[in-house]
Amino acid sequence: MDIRRNLPLLMIICFLSQMGGFMILPLFPLFIEEFGLSGWMMGVIFALFYVGKVIGGVPAAALYRKLGGQRALIVMLFILAVCMGGFAVSSAALLFGLLRLLQGLASTGLTVIVRSIIGDGGNADNRGLYNGYISSSEGGGMVLGPVISGWLALHWPLSVPFLLVTLCCLIAMGTAMGIKSTPESKQMFTTDERKQMPDLDSGADSDIPINHAHENKLISSASKDTTINDIAVHDTVAASPTSSAPNHTHAGSRARFTPRQQLIGYGTVHFLEMSAYAVFLTYFALYAAHMMHWDPFATSLAFTVAGISTLAAAPVAGYLSDRMGDRLLLCMLGMLMIGIEVVVFLSTSSYTWVYIGMLIGGVGGACYMDSFFAHIGDHIPDAGRSEVIGKIVSAAEIGSIISPLIAALLVEYVSLYAVFVFNLVLIAAAIAVQAVMRSRYRAKQG
Repeated sequence: MDIRRNLPLLMIICFLSQMGGFMILPLFPLFIEEFGLSGWMMGVIFALFYVGKVIGGVPAAALYRKLGGQRALIVMLFILAVCMGGFAVSSAALLFGLLRLLQGLASTGLTVIVRSIIGDGGNADNRGLYNGYISSSEGGGMVLGPVISGWLALHWPLSVPFLLVTLCCLIAMGTAMGIKSTPESKQMFTTDERKQMPDLDSGADSDIPINHAHENKLISSASKDTTINDIAVHDTVAASPTSSAPNHTHAGSRARFTPRQQLIGYGTVHFLEMSAYAVFLTYFALYAAHMMHWDPFATSLAFTVAGISTLAAAPVAGYLSDRMGDRLLLCMLGMLMIGIEVVVFLSTSSYTWVYIGMLIGGVGGACYMDSFFAHIGDHIPDAGRSEVIGKIVSAAEIGSIISPLIAALLVEYVSLYAVFVFNLVLIAAAIAVQAVMRSRYRAKQG
């Protein structure tokens, strides 16, 4: 797939889908609250969205390999359109739960497919930048979505924004039809490629060959057999203050991380990050309404401010990720800024300060997402990249199921304030895991 040609279309798709998602995000808890559901039932409905995200990653990767990026995107966008239209006419908890399940499946499917397209079409010199453009387009959707839905909520029933989101998904489908896909023969794995792929379902420490796209040249067949244990990883080499021209062999010989250890580490970090993100998305609107006494428009504007900062910061964060090389450090800084965002709105209900916190959190989210997926793209070969991304995303979404349920119990038995203390604990744990991984990388290198 010609990534340069298709990148603008991917940005439009991400913009529309993200705008639709953030149009309903601040309103959905208030919308289903109108039907008199208990706090526990609302928590279950929220959690079903993340169940769909867990089960959606691997099928989306398989769909991407079989149909190509264009057709896979169309399928996911069609599912989203059906879900959004269904929300507008639904009133039963069972139907809400089913639609949320499908919405989660399509949501994670879009993430896997788009990030796989970027991973396959880019290299270590530009993956961060291209992922930054995607994050920026998503940030643009975050800007307009809450503003539109907040205004509509003041003048129309809460079901109206869902109908508008349905239209956005259909327009995104039309945009996806203009994407030029790689021929199917190039999407499928060869026997040799399949043999190189790690068996992520087994406990064996199988070797993952690194895709050295940052060398900007083809790797010889001998070097393709070199495993991750024999090659310096991108982050540790770039992080070294004394390595302007890194010696891959010697640095790698000291970085004895097995593929299984790396996958567990990255999976744990993303698990914790997605858990914290799920708590924020699910309960911030309720916290703003009941604890800060904000109206829906003010709450929607908070999401808009976060979107503006992501829109502006994502390309810069992606560029820095490519140039710094130390992607784990940028991920840690991003999570720290997200933590600052939470501390701010727990400390005050002032519009100005909370919006400043959202601005900082939006930058943090861009730093984390751009660097994380670029890092995965650097270390997984073309043949297995979409499958590995699918499994990591799906596994991380387990946290998005568990955390809203824990948060629901905290709401029932403690308070909404306790929900976001729990959120901060998750963020701190994610930073700690990344710090341990990074220190071990640097220790092995030195």
